[in-house]
Amino acid sequence: MTTAKRPSRTDKLQRLFELAATQAGYFTAVQAHALGYSARSLVHHVAAGHFEREGRGFYRLVGVPADPHEDVVAAWLKNASRGAVVSHLTALTLYDLAPSRSREIHLTLPRERRPRTAQSTAGVAVHTTTLPLRRDEIRSRFGVRVTSPARTLADAADLGTDPSVVIEATGRALASGLVSPNELQAAVKRRSVRVQQLVARAIAESRARA
Repeated sequence: MTTAKRPSRTDKLQRLFELAATQAGYFTAVQAHALGYSARSLVHHVAAGHFEREGRGFYRLVGVPADPHEDVVAAWLKNASRGAVVSHLTALTLYDLAPSRSREIHLTLPRERRPRTAQSTAGVAVHTTTLPLRRDEIRSRFGVRVTSPARTLADAADLGTDPSVVIEATGRALASGLVSPNELQAAVKRRSVRVQQLVARAIAESRARA
């Protein structure tokens, strides 16, 4: 019976770097353990200056270049195990549909998995849902799970975002092919009349400008 070869220190570091590079340099203790790092080795690497401890069970690999959305990645990764998805105004920015980032980072989580402590949600606007997001309502962007363009626009409108921002974002999404009018209409089908009317107006204005 052959014994599986244990990965070398170089192999483990390479795998960790490849993972962290997709997450703006961040990684969790759970992810590190899966790659062969023990709790003791994590402490060692922090003391040696290889890793930075950013919070309980949360680290950043030293040397990974800064990312313009690294705060979003960090906030999402801290809550990824809870089923978090970047959403609302933050998702608009990740799709380049909003002129500027909101101060808070918006995440949507299943209601029953909402964090009970403030540590995981500092600087985060948490939205909850009782209905699991469908596969077609989730995308991957900048290494995080984010609501689809149609769901993002519907959520932004539902949140009470300035109508001019929603209209402008919708126009950009339609013009770039990120979303179709049918997808938008389906996304707001079960929303309030106010949201449906706002999205219908946005679609109409986009068509008028085309």
